[in-house]
Amino acid sequence: MTLKYKLLEETTVYDGFFKLERYKLQHTLFNGGWSKPLHRELFRRNDCVGVLLYDPKRDEVVLLEQFRVGPMVHTQHPWLLEIVAGGIEAGETKEEVAHREAYEEAGCKIEELILINEFYTSPGGSSELLSLYCGKVDSSTIGGIYGLEEESEDILVTTVSFKEVYQLLEQGKIKSGIPIIAIQWLALNRDKLRIQWS
Repeated sequence: MTLKYKLLEETTVYDGFFKLERYKLQHTLFNGGWSKPLHRELFRRNDCVGVLLYDPKRDEVVLLEQFRVGPMVHTQHPWLLEIVAGGIEAGETKEEVAHREAYEEAGCKIEELILINEFYTSPGGSSELLSLYCGKVDSSTIGGIYGLEEESEDILVTTVSFKEVYQLLEQGKIKSGIPIIAIQWLALNRDKLRIQWS
């Protein structure tokens, strides 16, 4: 069976920092034939890169804490524990984004980089494809407040032991999907990674 879709109409509803598009489309059905015409909105944004910064010698992870508007509708405390992440700009490679964002958001230099995986963050309504990496760093001098003034970033950077970050994960204190995936990956690959990066 060949899966197909037909784009019948496309309208730009909003075009600002992000873009919102409305589609009318049809797709083939698993039991044969075509779906009825569907209307869907798509939140379009640049693809992104996330980087779990890890020091294998000290067994420490770099965490960022910053205000996020999305959780504001669910909580009185919309500051999330996250990892370095940012959008891919025109002409940049994913690896260049990883290095740039690590410097801008955490003030650190990545020594080595490993691709963990690539995935859609919210495929039901967003075009964002995220490339997730683990970056080797020396965490001994990492910490402070970072971010770009022109982007109104206010990012608190700290380092915590792997044991501590995994406890935060188990206690439900990390609410963002990208660091959850990255920390779980590190839990599965940590011993091998520490040997590789020793």
